[in-house]
Amino acid sequence: MSLIELKVPDIGGHENVDIIAVEVKAGDVVELEQTLITLETDKATMDVPADAAGVVKEVRVKVGDKISEGGVIAVIEAAGAAASAPAAETKPAPVAEAPKAAAPAPQAANFSGSADSEYDVVVLGGGPGGYSAAFAAADEGLKVAIVERYATLGGVCLNVGCIPSKALLHNANVIDEVRHLAANGIKYPEPEVNLDMLRGYKDKVIGKLTGGLAGMAKARKVDIIQGNGQFISPNHIEVALTTSSEYEQASETGEKKVVAFKNAIIAAGSRVMNLPFIPQDPRIIDSTGALALKEVPKNMLIIGGGIIGLEMGTVYSTLGTRLEVVEMMDGLMQGADRDMVKVWQKANEHRFDRIMVNTKTVAVEAKTDGIYVTFEGENAPKEPQRYDCVLVAAGRAPNGKLIGAEKAGVAVTERGFIEVDKQQRTNVPHIYAIGDIVGQPMLAHKAVHEGHVAAENCAGHKAYFDARVIPGVAFTSPEVAWVGVTETQAKAQGLNITKSVFPWAASGRAIANGCDNGMTKLIFDAESGRIIGGAIVGPNGGDMIGEICLAIEMGCDATDIGKTIHPHPTLGESIGLAAEVALGVCTDLPPQRKKK
Repeated sequence: MSLIELKVPDIGGHENVDIIAVEVKAGDVVELEQTLITLETDKATMDVPADAAGVVKEVRVKVGDKISEGGVIAVIEAAGAAASAPAAETKPAPVAEAPKAAAPAPQAANFSGSADSEYDVVVLGGGPGGYSAAFAAADEGLKVAIVERYATLGGVCLNVGCIPSKALLHNANVIDEVRHLAANGIKYPEPEVNLDMLRGYKDKVIGKLTGGLAGMAKARKVDIIQGNGQFISPNHIEVALTTSSEYEQASETGEKKVVAFKNAIIAAGSRVMNLPFIPQDPRIIDSTGALALKEVPKNMLIIGGGIIGLEMGTVYSTLGTRLEVVEMMDGLMQGADRDMVKVWQKANEHRFDRIMVNTKTVAVEAKTDGIYVTFEGENAPKEPQRYDCVLVAAGRAPNGKLIGAEKAGVAVTERGFIEVDKQQRTNVPHIYAIGDIVGQPMLAHKAVHEGHVAAENCAGHKAYFDARVIPGVAFTSPEVAWVGVTETQAKAQGLNITKSVFPWAASGRAIANGCDNGMTKLIFDAESGRIIGGAIVGPNGGDMIGEICLAIEMGCDATDIGKTIHPHPTLGESIGLAAEVALGVCTDLPPQRKKK
């Protein structure tokens, strides 16, 4: 009998790496190159294969252990030369352990009827995460269907969210830029705004994208089933078919279909959070209503000082509306550091008649002459205030309780979220969930990456969502973008950090463009020197933040960033210059003491 120790090979110099899966047990027959364990570093997951074949006599590791190069994984009894070892019985891809549910798992329902159609993967929801998951699964050769209640793919983001708001913001930014040119000796008359044509432009943008998605679904042979989907068992969804002429106005036809699936991906998203004390009135709108742009009111109250409300407020302000905003917390744009928000707020003072932080809305009354709102808090006016329009932008609620998840045995929290593991699996191993419904941040770019992970696992791969950071952007004027650890978070968590700031007042391009009030900030771990966060306030900040995201993912330090040659003169070079500030070698600012 010949016993062989199977050890961890060279894994790129990593030490004490976490074991997140053990794929063999004593008595198993393993073949050459069969996966023994899966490791997770701070950058990626990796499978460790067997370098010999035989029967496992002893497994010396378990999930949760740490291991380094040379560590013994298992002992096998060799079945002769490795190259001629008998082939082991083919095993299905291992299923990751389901996560511990945040809510008790319900008893799944049984379905004994027949299905109208069967698929390898059914995706519930056609938003960015949903259609990305469906297309990725189809690219893996799987038979796929998307269940979507509305006539177009793209979800809230494409139809009544990210894309149309950016179309309107683009026009608002151009108007503001033209107005600023007066100070340079170039003066135009005030614009004549045709709201019908502006809405038409926005709708054309949406139509071009939704049409493109429909074409890509057809090219991939992904079936689109239009209707409201509800789970009726762990392997069946009942779809009440719908018809709709425009987004968010679907009505059921009375016809139903039952769809069977091997795997399902829940991408049902979120909805606008309704405040119970706010009455129904056409002058009280949510983000969807704001995008309809039916008129330009003289004044508007924004309830909620987050990104959505401030972006739409920017559009209306540029078109002529006076703004007020009320926010329960101690400042606007809560995700970003205060120094970034301060720059934005100073640049936008002219838009607001009143900014009320640490203040609650306690009553809203619709009267003939306007909407009267009562406030409570340190910045609250004593009397109810009258507004022509009120935009409610107080957040979004997940749709976890609207899809019959309990009949599939899927656990849903009281708030409507669905907990998943790093492979996007719910507590039911063949049912995945992605996007807004699995928790914050509720962002399309997070949902897309989660969708790819879920699709790859449906295809039998072993994919994990292990992004270090997820960026956030307010597409206001100026834009505010941030990623990773903020100064506020570092202080709250007691982290030892260093920061460097490059003021755009020292940027030739920013001065030439009239945006020298901006800045770029980088945050580094004080011990390792690696970048862990960053933020930009200024035009195109959202376009530039990706470089900081990549630097964090790659574990860069200030030297890596500062020694990377950035094109001049650009706003983007401010990232490299901020790194030079961290090193004490920035020659675009007054002399610093050079860092050693």
